[in-house]
Amino acid sequence: MFIRSLIGLDREAAKQAFSQFLSGGTTTANQVEFVNMIVEYLTEHGVMEPKLLYESPFTDKSPRGPEGVFSSVQVDQLVAVLTEILERAAA
Repeated sequence: MFIRSLIGLDREAAKQAFSQFLSGGTTTANQVEFVNMIVEYLTEHGVMEPKLLYESPFTDKSPRGPEGVFSSVQVDQLVAVLTEILERAAA
């Protein structure tokens, strides 16, 4: 986890982690931008606690966090992807 926090996560690996999420149906520009913000964070920091979705810069895009952009089912999927990334980094 420490090394991952120093070097970040490869951008392509981060994009791939969310590719299935984005390909699950029609996505809006706001949804794509929100996911891109998550990818940027992961690229820089390596991992991301799901609770950060409710802090700036994510709340700058949507004051309600992901619930302002995604359905509750989609938010659960986002959290699942972030949790999986955290678990892989800890292993």
